[in-house]
Amino acid sequence: MSENNISEIDKELLDILACPVCKTEVKLTEDKKGLRCVNCGRIYPIRDGIPVMLVDEATFTDNQNKG
Repeated sequence: MSENNISEIDKELLDILACPVCKTEVKLTEDKKGLRCVNCGRIYPIRDGIPVMLVDEATFTDNQNKG
């Protein structure tokens, strides 16, 4: 299993995942290494094909602030 390979994530799982903060939809990042919340911009990493939907693990896009 290759690290961060989105093809290893079930498409049905992607359809039901939501940001744990905003409860809104997440989309795959362009580099396919994370899932970005469409509302707050948090990016949740994908490790070993598994989305890590923990707030403490999330990062922000360059144009978003944590505050």
